[in-house]
Amino acid sequence: MQSVLVANPKGGSGKSTLATNLAGYFACSGRNVMLGDVDRQQSSLRWLQERSSALPAIQGWEVSAGAPAKPPKGTEVIVLDSGAGLHGKKMASLIARVERIIIPIQPSPFDMWASGEFFEQLLAEKAVRKSKVFMAVVGMRVDPRTRSAKELERFLAEHDVPVLSWLRDTQLYVQAAATGMTLFDLPPSRTQKDRDAWKPILQWLGEPQDGCWFDK
Repeated sequence: MQSVLVANPKGGSGKSTLATNLAGYFACSGRNVMLGDVDRQQSSLRWLQERSSALPAIQGWEVSAGAPAKPPKGTEVIVLDSGAGLHGKKMASLIARVERIIIPIQPSPFDMWASGEFFEQLLAEKAVRKSKVFMAVVGMRVDPRTRSAKELERFLAEHDVPVLSWLRDTQLYVQAAATGMTLFDLPPSRTQKDRDAWKPILQWLGEPQDGCWFDK
């Protein structure tokens, strides 16, 4: 069973956007997907309520960060959307459930300041140190050609955290989210540029180069 944690200690970093679109990709590719929400606001589960039954199915899972839980039998992929301020035992409990951690971050000083200590905490976790769990960053709402993106890249290099991709600031994500959809539920003719930006993320997760990347 594949398992991914989307985490950042700062609110508004793009965690739910990244988590819901990851779940949407896996559902589009035919997997039995469970979307777990550890955020107090329950944004991802609220998004699921808007999702049409005609779209590839995603199951919701309300996760308590401090309590053990197992997904329903037959689940092939788990995507966990964590809350802001994740640390300590709650963080360790979630890391113990996953294989990969993706950290969404925006190229602003506030996001970088909030993330520095978080990276150090993650890198100190035994599962990460022993290479049992792998972590990487996705730049959110960013143009990689800008000065702020370069500053973010330098900041991340100091912490030895790989950057998988840069997802641009586009209304496609907002418009899709309003109806419980994802980038991968929209026609490729409208979304190909943004789907291309997901290629490195999906490659890092071990996904094949076909299916929902390009075709519906």
